[in-house]
This record gives sequence, C-alpha cells and structure tokens, in this order.
Amino acid sequence: MRILNLFFALIFASFAALQYNDPDPWRWALMYGFVAAIFGFAAFNKTNRYFLWAGIAVCVVWMSFLLPEFLNWVKMGSPNIAEHMKAETPYVEFTREFLGLLICLLALTWLLWRVRKK
Repeated sequence: MRILNLFFALIFASFAALQYNDPDPWRWALMYGFVAAIFGFAAFNKTNRYFLWAGIAVCVVWMSFLLPEFLNWVKMGSPNIAEHMKAETPYVEFTREFLGLLICLLALTWLLWRVRKK
C-alpha cells in the first residue's frame, strides 16, 4: 500500500503544482496539497483520522456552495467543459471546481475506509 499512497501523493502534488494559472490558485493548491500530504503521511502509516474527517468536511461544505451551478450544468445537458482551457462561462469554472472537489472527496473517503478497515 505504501507505493499506492506515494503514487496518490505525487498525483495530488502535481495537481497542486498545476494551479498556477487558475483564477484562484491558492485555494486549490492548498486543497490538493492537503490531500497530497495526507497520502504522503499514509504511505508511512502516519494517518490521522481527524485530518481525514476535516478534509472530507471541507470538501462537502465547499461542494455544497458549488452544487447549484453543477446542477445547472447538468440541466443544460452537460455541455463540454473541456473544449477550451479558459473558462469562458461561469458554469465551466464551477463545474470543474465541483468535479475537482469530488475527486478529493473520493480519495479521502477511500483512504478513511482503508484506515478504518485496519
């Protein structure tokens, strides 16, 4: 499991590093960096459930603010959000953010499930 945790730590660290051109880079660098750190610590059996729960809570609360725009995107028939890298309409940016948080949420939940299983 150490290799898998290190792999996810590197993936999320890469996500954090790629936020330099985002309209709000610090929030995303912190979120992805947090998840990377959690997986980095998990690789060395230093998982703290409180940090996992805190990360999950942040994801859920943050996603709740983005949910109306995400649902609006779904109602519009889920138009392409990857056609251009620049977010030309608000729903593109909000939908991408919602899906990014969903990835973080799924990763943290999976890690919590693995930790609780031990």
